[in-house]
Amino acid sequence: MDDTDRWRDMASAPRDGSRILVTIRPSEQGPAEVDLAYWSNGDQFAGEGWRASDSSPGHIIEYAEPELKCWMPMPSASRTSMPSPWEGDDEQELYGSGI
Repeated sequence: MDDTDRWRDMASAPRDGSRILVTIRPSEQGPAEVDLAYWSNGDQFAGEGWRASDSSPGHIIEYAEPELKCWMPMPSASRTSMPSPWEGDDEQELYGSGI
């Protein structure tokens, strides 16, 4: 597996406006899923925070920090499918310290 094809701790996610993939935690609205998101410094429509990439002005989809479990860089163009969301229970396993 390429190093870019692994889930990472949200604390290390770039906050420069670049698009990334995020795992949205499962909730009463449904199971975990993957979305394309970016960090916004805020504008006339909403404050700073994580937004869905397909949000349009005036119809912002924002994610609260606790809703997002992990992130990965955008995959290369050669990838044929979207990665599966991280569904593990062990946070240490996700972040690489669960030996």
